[in-house]
Amino acid sequence: MNNFRRYIDSIAIISDSDWSFFSSKLVQSHFPKKAILLAKGQLENYVSFIEKGEVRFYIPAEEQKKEITFGFSFPGEMVSAYDSFLRQAPSLYQIETLSATTLWSISYAHLQEVYKQTKIGDTIGRIVTEKLYLIKSGREHSLLTDSAEERYLKLFKDRPNVIKQIPLKFIASYLGVTPQALSRIRKRIS
Repeated sequence: MNNFRRYIDSIAIISDSDWSFFSSKLVQSHFPKKAILLAKGQLENYVSFIEKGEVRFYIPAEEQKKEITFGFSFPGEMVSAYDSFLRQAPSLYQIETLSATTLWSISYAHLQEVYKQTKIGDTIGRIVTEKLYLIKSGREHSLLTDSAEERYLKLFKDRPNVIKQIPLKFIASYLGVTPQALSRIRKRIS
């Protein structure tokens, strides 16, 4: 939980009393590799902080090779099907662990309490939402304007942990290319 406190403090200074209230609402969970944190069609009821592990966001398909991976989260980052969480509507995609994963989670109802009863809750919520929006917006812009090679180089520069820790088939899907095309890109670059 200390890592989560440091994460919150990096966003805004939180008083000990606000942290105490907020942390009393957190639940720790452990998941094995390849666990489905949220299935397509389920309602997302949590926003979570990744203490340990990696997760991917993807649109499932009957054939695994046709699944579309569109995001990753790592230790020190937040994870949620945030659109489902905000709308309190079924998720259009799935979230899966890529390694053994430990999360600190807060439910939708508890987060609403934090917003109402703490001085800093709204500010932290706004800043986390802004960060998520910037990631999503940057990815959309890159998909529309950059070549696959440019997207790979940006990924390598901006999120080197993806290149080091994520299987190539998921990276290829994330970049919008086949695994074979990704192999050719990697060969050209090296």
